[in-house]
Formats: sequence, C-alpha cells, structure tokens
Amino acid sequence: MESLQVCDYMNHHPVRLLADMPVAEAVECLLNSGQSGGAVIDDRARLIGFLSEQDCIARMVESCYYREQVCRVKDIMQSPALSVKPYMSVIELAQQLVKDMPRVYPVVDDDGVLVGSINRAAVLKAIDKQLRAGYEVAS
Repeated sequence: MESLQVCDYMNHHPVRLLADMPVAEAVECLLNSGQSGGAVIDDRARLIGFLSEQDCIARMVESCYYREQVCRVKDIMQSPALSVKPYMSVIELAQQLVKDMPRVYPVVDDDGVLVGSINRAAVLKAIDKQLRAGYEVAS
C-alpha cells in the first residue's frame, strides 16, 4: 500500500493572518478564501497561532452590538496552535483528528514556517483514494 503523506493532499495556499490584524479583516480573509480557519504567522512566516471561524463569532457579534471593531487577532487566536509536518502520515493525522477534533491543521516545516494547511475533507479524500485503489487491485 502506498504511503499517504500530508504534503500530497495539503492546501498549498492557506490563509495567512497576522496577529495585529483586526478580527473583522481576518474574517473577510476567511470568507474570501472559503476556508474555516487560518494560520497566524509572524514576520518570518512562522506559525504563532490559529484563528477559526468559531473564535471569531462571539467577537463579531460583540462588534455589531457595540458598533466598534477593537479586537485584534492576537486577542482571540489559539496559541500555541496544533500543527502537522508535511511528511506526516495522513492515517496518523486521521487518528489525531478523531482525538483533537480541529477542522484544519496548519502544515509547518521543521523550522515552524507555514507551508500549507490540511482539513478534514482532504484527509477523507486521501483515505478514500487509498481504499478505492486497494479495491481495484483486489478485483
């Protein structure tokens, strides 16, 4: 059976957010990208946190109520962020997804630099492809 690695199924163009970015701007980035969360990076593209749609909802409601946008990404991001390496096994990641439950994982190299992201759908696609290939060989 062929080895499934994260790098073969990851999104190579993940959302990149900055810690000092207003949450409203970060939400716009997420909505425009169609991604449910984004990596928060420093000036060297190293992962420093993660911001999900869920993290943003309460602050956006609060902003609507008070008619002000004072919250920054750094105020509500998850840090440290869970991340995976590009050479990690998709099967190992699937087992981690069951346990940790995030929808998206940032993918970082050995220096902590963001190189992509992988979500549940990509993991399912990889496993499905592997299973279908196994069925075809068995037939």
